[in-house]
Amino acid sequence: MPTQTSLSGERFHAFKSAVNPQPVKKLEKMKNSAGLEAPISEYFGCMTFGLAQMREKLPKDAYQALLKTLEQGKKLPKETAEAIASSIKEWSVSKGVTHFCHWFQPMTGLTAEKHDAFISIQHSHHSELRVIERFTGSQLIQGEPDASSFPSGGMRSTFEARGYTAWDPSSPLFIIEEESGNTLCIPTVFFGYHGQALDNKTPLLRSMEAINREACDFLKLLGDVDVKRISATLGAEQEYFLIDKNFVSLRPDLIMTGRTLIGALPARGQQLEDHYFGSIPGRVKKFMQEVEFELYKLGIPVKTRHNEVAPSQFELAPIFEDVNISADHNVLTMEVLKRIALKHGLVCLLHEKPFAGINGSGKHNNWSIANDKGENLLEPGTTPHQNLRFLAVLAVTLKAVFDHADVLRASIASPGNDHRLGANEAPPAIISVFLGELLENILNDIEQGKALKATDQQIIDLGLTHIPNISRDYTDRNRTSPFAFTGNKFEFRAVGSSANVAVPMSILNAAVASSFKQSSAKLRELMSSKFMKRDEAVMEFIRDVCKKTKNIRFEGNGYSKEWRDEAKKRGLPVLNTSAEALSVFNNKKATQFLADMNVLSQEEITSRYHINVERYVKTLDIEFESLVELTKTFVIPSLEKQMIQISASTDSASVPALKKLQKTRQQNLEKVFASVLKNLEEFEKLLEKSHKTSDEAVRMHEIVKILSPKALELRKACDHAETLVADEFWTLPKYREMLFANTLA
Repeated sequence: MPTQTSLSGERFHAFKSAVNPQPVKKLEKMKNSAGLEAPISEYFGCMTFGLAQMREKLPKDAYQALLKTLEQGKKLPKETAEAIASSIKEWSVSKGVTHFCHWFQPMTGLTAEKHDAFISIQHSHHSELRVIERFTGSQLIQGEPDASSFPSGGMRSTFEARGYTAWDPSSPLFIIEEESGNTLCIPTVFFGYHGQALDNKTPLLRSMEAINREACDFLKLLGDVDVKRISATLGAEQEYFLIDKNFVSLRPDLIMTGRTLIGALPARGQQLEDHYFGSIPGRVKKFMQEVEFELYKLGIPVKTRHNEVAPSQFELAPIFEDVNISADHNVLTMEVLKRIALKHGLVCLLHEKPFAGINGSGKHNNWSIANDKGENLLEPGTTPHQNLRFLAVLAVTLKAVFDHADVLRASIASPGNDHRLGANEAPPAIISVFLGELLENILNDIEQGKALKATDQQIIDLGLTHIPNISRDYTDRNRTSPFAFTGNKFEFRAVGSSANVAVPMSILNAAVASSFKQSSAKLRELMSSKFMKRDEAVMEFIRDVCKKTKNIRFEGNGYSKEWRDEAKKRGLPVLNTSAEALSVFNNKKATQFLADMNVLSQEEITSRYHINVERYVKTLDIEFESLVELTKTFVIPSLEKQMIQISASTDSASVPALKKLQKTRQQNLEKVFASVLKNLEEFEKLLEKSHKTSDEAVRMHEIVKILSPKALELRKACDHAETLVADEFWTLPKYREMLFANTLA
C-alpha cells in the first residue's frame, strides 16, 4: 500500500478507505416457512402489482374490463378503476407504503416522480378532522404534475404549460423500498395540454401498436390467418463501472459530468485482458447480490453477471420481456444500481466513457418479435412454413434498417456515445447489419435463385427445392457490428449505457412497422398482378429485398478504414458525431415514417431535435467549464508546488550530477507548465466566443469542430503534467487507484 508521504493526504486516505472499506450490513434474504433462505421463485415480483395480482384480487368483471382496455383500447369504466385502486391501496398499505407517485420518463434522460400521501381528510359531525387512508380511481388513472420546467422543445406555450400523467396498465406497479419509507410507483405516460408526447414512454407504446397492426396484416398474407397480436421483445444488457465513493468525492469532474476530464493512462490498463470474465472481487460480488435481490423483488428477471473488459467494469443482463416492460425495467435497473452502490461505499458510473483510453460502456439491445402463440418470428422453425416466415420477417427487418439507418443512428446519438462509438470497444457510427456466414450465403443464393447445400447439423431441411435450407442459430458474434443477428434476435449493440432504451426501440419498432406495411403492399401486388402462388410470391419478395438491401449487410471489420470508405461508396449514412446524427431529426423526409406510423408527429419530432441539441450543448458546456476549473484549481497548483520544490532542491544540490538532473526536470516542467497555460488561455478565448453564438444548432457544430479538439489539446497537456508531478503534490486520484482498488479490497 502507498505510504502517506508518497501520496497527497486526501488521496492517501481515499486509497486507504478503498482497500479497507467499511463493512456493509449483511443482506437479509427472504425466509421460507422453515426459516431457511427462500428460493428466488418464492419472492420474485413480491413488490409488484401487475396483471397476475389483479386477476387474483379483482372481481372477475373488473378484471375482464381491464383486459378489454389493454387488448382493445376500450375506456376503463369508472367503477373498474375504483375497484383496481382499492385493491392497490390495500396491497400497498400491507407492504408499509405511505405515499404513491406517478412514475414517468420525461425527455431529461431521467425519471420523475411527485409523491402524494395515501390520506384523505374527513370532517366528523363534531367538526373534528379524521385522517384515513384513501386512494381513488381518478388518482390512479391521471395526475397533473407542475410540468413547466420539463423540456418540451417548444411544444408548449407558457399559458399551456401543464403536463398530465396517465396510468399505463400494461406495465406493473411497483414499490421502492428505502430506509426513509416505501413508495408505490405507478408507471405512467406524460403528455401536454393538447395531447403531445412529453416523454419517452408514449412513443414506445405507439410503436408497439404500429408493429402489431402492420405485422399482423403481413403475416395473414403469409397464411397465419389466426394471428391476433404481435409484440416486440427486448433484453437490454447493462454495462457499468464501480468506483469507490472516496475517490469520486475527490474528482470534481466525475461529480459534475460522470466522466474523468483529465487523467493519464496507467502502465497497466486492460491490455492483459485479465479482468474480462475473471473472478468477481468480493466487495463487488456483495454489491451484485444485493442488486439482484432488489431487482428480483421488483420482478426484473436479471440472469447474468460478470466482469467486463475494462478494470472495474461489469455487466448485468436480463431475460427478454415485452419491450415496454423491458424498457421500464432497464430504467429501474439503472436506478437500483446507483442506489445500492452508495450503500456499499461505491459509485456506479453509467457514462459511456468514464475513462479515456479504457473501454467504455454500452447497452446491447437484444430485440425480436413474437406472435400471440409465443413463437419467435426471428427464429427458424421446424416446418417449411415457419422457415419461410422466418426468411420473410428477416427480409422485412433488413429493409427497415436499410431504409432508416440514418434515423436509427440519430436515436443513439449522445455526447457520451460520441466517445465510445468506433473506439474498438463499440461498433462504428455506421449502421450496418451482420448476419453470419451461413445466413449471408443463404441470402446470396436466394438472390441468385440457387439453393444452399449444407450439413444436417447446420440446417433445417425445408423439403422444398425452391426454398433454401435455413440456419438454426448458426451465427457468430461480430463485435464491430452495430446491428447483428445472433440466432433468434438482432442485437442493437450501438446503444449507449446511459440511454433510455425506449428511444431507440421506438425508432426501430416504427421502422420495422413501416417496412411491414410496404412489404404487405408488395406481396399483394405480386400475388394479384403476377398470378403467383403465395409461397412463390413470398420468395420473390424475399429475393427482391435481398437485392435492394445488399449494401446494408456487412460481415467484416467495422473498425477498419476500408469499411468507412466502402460504406461511403455504398451510399450508407456515415454520421460520425452526434451533431451530424441529430440533424437527421430536422429532415422531414427522413423522419416521415415516424409520423406515418403514428409514433411521433412532425411537431414532436421537431421538439426532440431541439431538446437533444440543447442537451448536447449544455452537457458539453458543463464539461468545458469543469475542465477549465480543474486546470486552474488542481493542475496548475500541483505544477507550481512541484516547480518550487525542484527549484529549491536545485539551488541546494551539491552533487553536480544531481544538480544537472534537477535542472533537466525543471526545464521539462516549465515546458509542460507553459503548454498548460497556453492551451488554457486559447481554450477560454474560444469558449467565450462560442457563448456569444445564440443559435444552439450552430453552437453544437462549433463545439464539435472547434471546442472539443481544443479541449482535447488542453487535456493532453494536463495529462502530461500528471506524469511529471510527484504523487505527494498531485491531489486528484489517478486512474491506477480508481480502477484497481477494488481488486485489493
